[in-house]
Amino acid sequence: MSYTIHDTFTRGRTMLGGNAFETARVSFASLSPTGGFVKRAIDIFIVLIAVPAFLPLFIGLVLMIKLTDPGPIFYGHKRIGFSGRTFRCWKFRTMATDGDEILERHFLSRPQDREIWLRERKLDNDPRVTPIGAVLRKLSLDELPQVINVLTGEMSVVGPRPVVADELEIYSRSAEHYLRARPGVTGLWQVSGRSDTSYRERIKLDRYYVSNWHPFLDLWVMLRTVPAVVMARGAR
Repeated sequence: MSYTIHDTFTRGRTMLGGNAFETARVSFASLSPTGGFVKRAIDIFIVLIAVPAFLPLFIGLVLMIKLTDPGPIFYGHKRIGFSGRTFRCWKFRTMATDGDEILERHFLSRPQDREIWLRERKLDNDPRVTPIGAVLRKLSLDELPQVINVLTGEMSVVGPRPVVADELEIYSRSAEHYLRARPGVTGLWQVSGRSDTSYRERIKLDRYYVSNWHPFLDLWVMLRTVPAVVMARGAR
């Protein structure tokens, strides 16, 4: 089933009360994302430094994906950003091209996994993931193309993990906090155990980040991201 931004705000009005959610939506649209100009300037500075450093790795991963698995190299999935705007979040493709059909067949043979999927939005052993995709995911290298989203202003280097429209149902009132910020390539969830944390804990981390943003908080997250990625903490 596909979801539109209209669906998101319709569901949001049910969760928060029509007037309250609509007021929040208008307020977010008229304000700058969390961190404003300072955070945006930091994002651009980091990207300009990181792109030349990671370019050889980027090219190498493109070749590996192309040579080991048929299909497109990149995958863009619609996510919800600041003020409820939809954008295409870019990643290296890590799943089979017929992933939806594979997942449905998996649920038919293991119906208990459907409940886990609906509750947590992830599976420990996702049958859709390709062999090279499993390695990219474990090391978070699949998210390198999101530098494009940072350059275009759709994402930030640090922020809440980008979600799809129907996930905002799970966020409930915390959706207000999520919609106040640009989603991040990394964030508190990624450095706090990733898949070892529950979805509710992830929401609490996003809410804390938006409510307590400071440049030094971003610096702290970025410094912790490196060992978290190298040691693959919570990666599945």
